[in-house]
Amino acid sequence: MVKVSQNRQVYDLEKRTFKFARAVRLFIKTLPNTLANIEDGKQLIRASGSVGANYIEANEAVSKKDFLYRIKISRKESKECIYWLRLINETNNLNNSVEVDLLIDEAEQLKKILSTIIKKSQ
Repeated sequence: MVKVSQNRQVYDLEKRTFKFARAVRLFIKTLPNTLANIEDGKQLIRASGSVGANYIEANEAVSKKDFLYRIKISRKESKECIYWLRLINETNNLNNSVEVDLLIDEAEQLKKILSTIIKKSQ
C-alpha cells in the first residue's frame, strides 16, 4: 500500500495480483500428487496468473473499450480461481484449509475491486 497526500491510499493492484498468483503457486506445491490435483492445479495456476497479467494489459490499453475488456477478463479469471480453489478444497482432506480460505477471500476481494473499476469506468 502506498500513501498519497490528503490521507488517501492507493492500492497497487499489480503487486497485489502478483502476490496472489505467487501464493497460489506455493499452495499448489503442498497438494497431494493426484491426477485431479495436478489438473485442477494447472487450471488454478493459469487463472491466478491471468488475473494480474490482464490487469497489467488493461493499464496499457489503447482505448477505453480495450481497458474494459481486459479488466473484465481479469475479473472472470478471479471468479475462476474461486471455483478451482473451492473444488480443490472440497475434494481433499487438507491440513491447510485455512490457507485455501485466505486464497478464496483474496480472490473474492480482487473480484470486487475489479467489478468496482468496471462500474466506475463505464
